Amino acid sequence: MSKLVLAIDDDRLVHHIIDESLSEFCKLIHAKNGDEGIRQALKYHPDIILLDVEMPGLTGYEVCEKLKKCQQTADIPIMFLSSRVNLEERMRGYNAGASDYIMKPFNAEELKARIKVLYNYMQLSKRLSQDIKRAQLTAEIAMTDSGDMGRIMRFVGQSYHAHDLRTLVSYFFEFFQPFGLEVAVAFWYHNSNVFFAAEGAVQPIEQELMETHKDGNRFVDFGRRTIINYPKVSLLIKNMPIDDETLYGRYKDLFPHILEATNAKIKDMEVSEEALNKVEQIGIVFEELSEQLMGISEHQGQKLLALEAELAVLKGEIGIALSEQRVAELEKLYQHFAFLNDELSIIKFKLTEITDARHELIESLNKVAKPWGEEDVPAQTDIELF
Repeated sequence: MSKLVLAIDDDRLVHHIIDESLSEFCKLIHAKNGDEGIRQALKYHPDIILLDVEMPGLTGYEVCEKLKKCQQTADIPIMFLSSRVNLEERMRGYNAGASDYIMKPFNAEELKARIKVLYNYMQLSKRLSQDIKRAQLTAEIAMTDSGDMGRIMRFVGQSYHAHDLRTLVSYFFEFFQPFGLEVAVAFWYHNSNVFFAAEGAVQPIEQELMETHKDGNRFVDFGRRTIINYPKVSLLIKNMPIDDETLYGRYKDLFPHILEATNAKIKDMEVSEEALNKVEQIGIVFEELSEQLMGISEHQGQKLLALEAELAVLKGEIGIALSEQRVAELEKLYQHFAFLNDELSIIKFKLTEITDARHELIESLNKVAKPWGEEDVPAQTDIELF
């Protein structure tokens, strides 16, 4: 299916560049200002909107805010085109509702790639939203305790049985559902970044913001958005109730508790995965050792038969000088036993590897059984889980 893209920009040259870049890639609609762009969006409902920031009349930020407030156009991904690319401008664009932000001047391949990402995001978001709606019709959240700590205890109990990120994140979002908050989460798992959203998919600009701030402060506030950071998990809340000071403070006190528990679970999952890798390594070494032992056994069996036959001959030649041929044959037998000695040395070396891996596995399993090291115990001034 061909993508329908609306380009809103007051610069004719930009429209020409977009035409040259995308004419064979998608169907294009053009608007020369913000008001015309809004009318075109309402009329054609494009798949993606490319939006200039600086325009006469309505600015790109104002156009974006109007489109996101309109029910007919709120779900259309918007990509800002701008020569301003500092973090403040990107955050302003995100707060206005944009899904991505690309710098002018841009090349055709970069623009195509970013549009593909946004289009895939939109399709995934639609599918996930439909799945969520179906699930909400049939699912009942069994909250045995209406208190905040009761919800956290329930999550901790559920997370104990989660052994993969998708299961864990389903319990994580279940915790936030009663609060009516729009949230996204990033797991910094091993050396990869894994993103999930409670509804739809995580937008590219949201991923960028969480990656940018993940090593920053515990709380990062910008507009109605708040990011809460822990070493293994970051939470983005998109609609924090900043106008309700009491509720706002309650959430900031409460949510670090569940993030602390989630952070501990992620560390446990990483350690468990490392332990499983060690087990697999041990299995591979044992297979190699088994094959080697089988080869040695077969070779040794053949040589033992030869030695037995040679001994029988020698018994019949007692008192007779041994021939040079017999001496040579005995030399071969000696070389055979030397070979066996070398092979046994290799076996001993591999057994040492197995022993070392076994020790590492035991240490990993001990970490799983006792996930909190002394250095990991939360300080009283930071977070008290219960």
